[in-house]
Amino acid sequence: MIRTLRGATALAGAAALCLGAVATSGAQGSASAAQGEVRIGLLLPESKTTRYEKFDRPYIEAKIKELAPDAQIDYYNAAESATTQQQQVNTALAKGDKVLILDAVDAKSIQSSVQKARDAGVKVVAYDRLAQGPVDAYVSYDNRKVGELQGQALLDALGDKAGSGEIVMHNGSPTDPNAAEFKAGAHSVLDGKVKIGKEYDTPNWDPNNANQQMSGAISALGKDRIVGVYSANDGLAAGIATALKAAGMNVPLTGQDAQLDAIQRILLGTQTITVEKPYKPEADIAATMAVNLAEGKPIPADLTPTTVTSGSGEKVPANLLTPVVVDKGNIKDTVVKDGLYTVKEICTPTYAAACKAAGLQ
Repeated sequence: MIRTLRGATALAGAAALCLGAVATSGAQGSASAAQGEVRIGLLLPESKTTRYEKFDRPYIEAKIKELAPDAQIDYYNAAESATTQQQQVNTALAKGDKVLILDAVDAKSIQSSVQKARDAGVKVVAYDRLAQGPVDAYVSYDNRKVGELQGQALLDALGDKAGSGEIVMHNGSPTDPNAAEFKAGAHSVLDGKVKIGKEYDTPNWDPNNANQQMSGAISALGKDRIVGVYSANDGLAAGIATALKAAGMNVPLTGQDAQLDAIQRILLGTQTITVEKPYKPEADIAATMAVNLAEGKPIPADLTPTTVTSGSGEKVPANLLTPVVVDKGNIKDTVVKDGLYTVKEICTPTYAAACKAAGLQ
C-alpha cells in the first residue's frame, strides 16, 4: 500500500547541532545500503536560523521513523557552505543513501550534485528551497505569497505614512531562489505605493550584514525620512531591529519564520509581523515523499498537486503550502496553537507585561 501523509506525532526536543559531520538515527549502517533498506540522507543548509535544528530536523526524522521504523537516516548540516554541502552529497552517495532530502545552500551550485545523484539512481526531494537539476519532488511554501503578505502588512502598518517618507528593503541571500520570490511578491504590492530609499540583498541571510546595511541606510537617508522597513525574514529583522534601536527609531518592520525572538519583538512592538510557515506539515510531506521513493513506490498524487519550474528549467512535481501572517493579536491562534512555542516559552519575565496586554497570560 502506498504510504500517505499521517497525522501529527509527538516530538522530542531539537537534536544537537552537527556541522558537516554525519549524525545518524538508528543502527549504524555500512558504506553501502543493504538491499531493501530505507536509507535517507537529510541535508540542511545552516544553523543560524533556529528552525533547522529546533524544528525541521526533528520533525523530518520523527516522521521517517513513524513511516519506516527501521529506516537509516544520515544527517548533514552544511553550515552555510555550498562547497561543504556538495561534499556531503558525495558522502551520502558513498554511504548508500537511496533518497536525499535536500535544502540547498546555493540552488545553482548544487545542480551538479543533484545530477550526480540522478546518475547514481538516487532520488532527490528538494526541501523548502528548489535546487536546480533533475529534482524528483519539491515541498515548500508559496514563496511569492509570503512576499505579498509581508508587503501588504507593511502597507497596512504604514497607513497614511506610506507616501510621506521612504522604506528600506532587506531581501535575502542572492543564492537562495526563495529570496527572489519573496522579493518579487513584496515588490508586486509595494511598487507605486511607497518610495524605496535603499534596497539590499543580504548574503547568507546574515543578521550582522542586515544590521550594517540598516545602519548605513539610516546614515544615508536620515532617520526622519525612514517610515518603515521590509525584512525578508526574522533573522535579518533581529539585526535591523538592533540598528533601529541604536538610532532611537521604532518603525514598522516585517519578518518571516516565526522565530521566538521575533514573536517577542512583536509583543514589545519593535517588529510588526512575521510570516509563519508551519514546519511540521512541510517536514511531514518531505518525509513521506522520501520514504515512498526509498521503498520504490510513487509519491501519492495528493502530495504533489502542482508543478514548478526550477532555475535550470526542470518541471518538478510540487506541494506549495499556504503561509500565515502573525501579529500581536493572533499569536495564541497561530504559533501557540500550532505547537511552535508554549506561552511559558514566549512569556519570560522580560515579556510578561507585554504578554498580559496581548491576552497571552
